[in-house]
Amino acid sequence: MEQKAGAQISQRAFFQSLAILFVLMMVAGILTLVIPAGQYAHIDVDGRQTIDPASFKLIDHPNYPVWRWFIAPIEVLGSSSGLTVIVIIIVLFFAGGAFAVMDKTGTLRAFIGNIVRRFSGRKYTLLWVVALAFMFLGATLGTFEEVVLLVPLMIALSYTLGWDALVGLGMSILATNMGFSAAISNPYTLGVSQQLAGLPLFSGAWFRVIIFVVIYLIFASFLSGYAHKIDKDPKKSLLHGEDLAEREKYKTVDASFIADDPKQDRAMQFFGLFVILIFISMLSAPFVPAISDYALPIVGILFLIGGLGAGFISGAGRRVVWQGLIEGWGGLAPSVPLILMAASIRFIIDSGGVTDTILHAAADPFTKLGAFPAAIVIYGLALGIEFFIASGSAKAFLMMPIVLPLADLIGVTRQTAVLAYIFGDGFSNLAYPTNPVLLISLGLTVVSYPKWLRWTAKLWLWVILATVAFLGIAVAIGLGPF
Repeated sequence: MEQKAGAQISQRAFFQSLAILFVLMMVAGILTLVIPAGQYAHIDVDGRQTIDPASFKLIDHPNYPVWRWFIAPIEVLGSSSGLTVIVIIIVLFFAGGAFAVMDKTGTLRAFIGNIVRRFSGRKYTLLWVVALAFMFLGATLGTFEEVVLLVPLMIALSYTLGWDALVGLGMSILATNMGFSAAISNPYTLGVSQQLAGLPLFSGAWFRVIIFVVIYLIFASFLSGYAHKIDKDPKKSLLHGEDLAEREKYKTVDASFIADDPKQDRAMQFFGLFVILIFISMLSAPFVPAISDYALPIVGILFLIGGLGAGFISGAGRRVVWQGLIEGWGGLAPSVPLILMAASIRFIIDSGGVTDTILHAAADPFTKLGAFPAAIVIYGLALGIEFFIASGSAKAFLMMPIVLPLADLIGVTRQTAVLAYIFGDGFSNLAYPTNPVLLISLGLTVVSYPKWLRWTAKLWLWVILATVAFLGIAVAIGLGPF
């Protein structure tokens, strides 16, 4: 059966997330019955609305019947946050459709092939550059699931260069995950969470670029260090003796993968132009009031036009382009009910009048913890929820509406709270056995999950230490704008 283009949510992951979110909706409803209703006064600070921490008072329970819990995912569209929810869903479809088209037409494959061709003969330079390319795709464009189709090619390349399947997985899906998590402008997690936080779109990018560079150096050193061990002694490979059939299977790299294709070159140049326009939009949005409120839709439209245009220019044919777009949108369709259900959890406790009571109860122990430990708690919360709910955008709708006002109360900037969230959401993607992308990728090799965990454990340790340090710096400097 042919692999569909773009991000595809597995049935198991969808129904698991659906069940968990439904339970959380019911829990939110029960909280509206058992917790006293309360309210903070809201004040304007520098043009944005926040909570007056000294103004909490108990109020009468609003009339919010049980039957409305079940229609909350629909009612949320008519709430004050409804327009934000709709805009984010549309933008996710625009960006996801663009990637699916480039996936279907072979443009993503040609992009990596072009790098391999340019650096052939310099194997360690090639390793660092390919890892950087995949990390960049994840950090800027939010590429993740789409890379699964390139995994066999990277494994073949790794074996051709004398290494093993772990290096191939590292150069491709693990590198993409590192970038997705050290997000510079990832529209799926960073874009969604900053929109929900009311932050200027992709603000704080200078700090995240530093994070990206540090994570890249840690990751590339880890990967090349392991490859060096294999070069010195092939028995140092964790797969030694287990992958003889794999080595034979991947003896040579598919020539079409690295062949020069003028049409694909033009397609990449066309999409590259739109990537530049996307970066210009993101960088100028905080300083140009006329576009600041529309930055996310503008980015989504540029993604879609760039992806479709690249698809047509690639020479794959109109039918393939439209098929890729439909497959991409079909793969994203299950995320819509998940996003609506996640958004409805905050809507339910808001409608029951208990949101501020919960915040008031949580704020005191968090304030005693201090800002830095509170940021670590947000990080840990995202890490924990990731085990059950893989969708980054659904998780943002679930966490951000609760975390952000809490951050306001305890003195953690919203930018820091968003940073803690994207760390927790991303870096755990390829550590948990519940992630379908990891399971599919390992299924293409002889690598078992325990062996994968053993290989990556040291990397995760260094990554966690680095990201905790960056959260400490973010708290210390009051990473903003707010």
